[in-house]
Amino acid sequence: MEPPKTKRISRWYFGGCASAGAACITHPLDLIKVLLQTQQERHATLPVMVAEVVRTQGIKALYNGISASVLRQMTYSLTRFGIYEYLKNSATGPTSFLARIGMASVAGAAGGFIGTPADLINVRMQNDVKLPPDHRRNYKHAIDGLFRVLREEGIAKLFSGASMATSRAIVMTVGQLSTYDQIKMVLLTMPFFTDTPVTHFTSSILAASIATTLTQPLDVMKTRAMNAKPGEYTDLFHIFVHTAKLGPLGFFKGYVPAFVRLGPQTVLTFIFFEQLRLHFGIDVPVIK
Repeated sequence: MEPPKTKRISRWYFGGCASAGAACITHPLDLIKVLLQTQQERHATLPVMVAEVVRTQGIKALYNGISASVLRQMTYSLTRFGIYEYLKNSATGPTSFLARIGMASVAGAAGGFIGTPADLINVRMQNDVKLPPDHRRNYKHAIDGLFRVLREEGIAKLFSGASMATSRAIVMTVGQLSTYDQIKMVLLTMPFFTDTPVTHFTSSILAASIATTLTQPLDVMKTRAMNAKPGEYTDLFHIFVHTAKLGPLGFFKGYVPAFVRLGPQTVLTFIFFEQLRLHFGIDVPVIK
C-alpha cells in the first residue's frame, strides 16, 4: 500500500524569525528610505543621503534604530505571518487566490495594529540621525523608546498612525504573502521550477515589486504621521492634502529606495522562511 503523501508546513513563529533576520541585513536601506520620505524642501538622492549620514554621523549611524527594527518584525511580521499561515494551513483542501487575499487581509490588519508601537519607535530612531543634536530624542534602544513615549506622551501616542499602519499592513500582506504563494504555485506547475531557492527567489522578487507599488502611498503618509511634531497634522486627510501638494509623485517619494529596501527584505525573508519550513517544519498529510 502506498504511504500517504505529506507536505511540510511552517511553524507559526517562522515568519517573525525570518523577517527579523532579514531586517538585520537590510536595516540601512530602511533607514535611508525613512530619511528620504521625511525630507521637505530638499530632494536628496539615495547616494547623497547615504554619504551625508556616513560623513556626519559615522557608518554606525546606518544601523541607528536596529533594535526597534527587530522589535517591529517580532511583533508586526510575526503576527501577520503567524495568522496567515494558520488560516492557510487550517483550510480543508486547496484555497483560491481570493481566499488567500482574505486571509492576508485579516493577518495584515492584526499585524499592523500590534506592530504600531514598534513601528513608531523605529521611524523616530531612524529619523534621529538627520535632526540637530538638541532636537534628537536619543532613545537608548527600542524598549527605552516605548517606555519614554508611554511616560512622556501617553499610551495613545504609541498608537499614533495605527489606522494608516494597519491599512498599509493589509496591503503589504496581500502584496507579499498571498501574491508570493500564487506566483510560487504557478511556477511550480512549470517543469523547470521545483521547491528550491531559485523558485523562492523568483517568487519573492516579483511579490516585492507588487507590494512596493501597492504600499508606497500609504507608507509615505504613515511615515509622516509617525514622525510629525505635536499639532503638525490634524488628521489623515490633512496628511493626504499636505502630501498631495508635492504632486502625484509625492505619494511615491522614495519609491526606488523603498524597493531597494523591500526587495532584499522580501527575498531574504522568504528564503529564510522557506529554509526554516523545509528543515524544521511540520509534515502533515496532503488533503486532496
